Amino acid sequence: MRPRLLLAAVALTLATACATGPSLEKQGAVTAPPGDSKHLTIGSAGFTESDLLAQMYALLLDKAGYRTKILSVTNREIYEPALESGQIDVVPEYAATFADWLNAKAHGADAEPVGSPDLNRTMTALRALATPRGLTVLDPGRGVDQNAFAVAESYARQHRLRTLSDLGAAKLPVRLAAGDECVQRPYCEPGLKKTYGIDVTAVDPKGVGTTQAKQAVQSGQDQMVLTTTTDATLGEFGLVLLADDKHLQNADYIVPVVNRSRAGSKGVTGALGRLNTVLTTADLASLNEQVDSWRRLPEDVAKDYLKSKHLI
Repeated sequence: MRPRLLLAAVALTLATACATGPSLEKQGAVTAPPGDSKHLTIGSAGFTESDLLAQMYALLLDKAGYRTKILSVTNREIYEPALESGQIDVVPEYAATFADWLNAKAHGADAEPVGSPDLNRTMTALRALATPRGLTVLDPGRGVDQNAFAVAESYARQHRLRTLSDLGAAKLPVRLAAGDECVQRPYCEPGLKKTYGIDVTAVDPKGVGTTQAKQAVQSGQDQMVLTTTTDATLGEFGLVLLADDKHLQNADYIVPVVNRSRAGSKGVTGALGRLNTVLTTADLASLNEQVDSWRRLPEDVAKDYLKSKHLI
């Protein structure tokens, strides 16, 4: 296998180029046959999980006969227009988050969110927003990276907690380590109170899933931390996730998004679709851990995983 080419994004150059891409009005001709370029650029958002997904996409497409390179672009405001213009052909995205981002782009920052805990409804809204922009959203797989809440394992054991409903029923006062926006976001403090009846007494603004936030829960200063379902380091702090059993969080399933005119063919969709049958949320957490905690290279972790699943 030839070496993977990982390019650092030159934001100014890319942003300037993206500005010259096709306008939304000119992208209405989506009835043309989907394209099948044999040289594809895969975008990564520059964080561990996105890098891993981009590497896996590249390896799967290589096996299917495409030539690929990876471009790291850490800003969605840059890489999404590049995807529309065809400078980037494929990116890993998150269904509800991307739906809300495209909706805000189309209808303004104050537009009513279209992402929801319902995957089918979220995918319908996402595809309706993506298609006029010349983008095709492929089917979601089993992996989901959404907001999640963790407590100390000893705390969970002491109070017999496995779900957020258990925590609400226990009527325990909870100091929550999270971002400062948590006090307003419906998935955070307001949702925990309304959906689960959890007594959130204060939000400790230490960020989402940061080391400081996890340490605060580990030490008992806080009782719960806002993190994600694929957090790779919870075990290092003695923390466990509580299940979102009433589905407060949006359906942020991982979905490949492609530029239809260049990468909408059955060859591309079939190659990427092979990952859907195997990649789970637990797998993602394990892969993230190998990069973040074990300091392995994303390309090596991605290759070993695909080999273990007999996909390459």
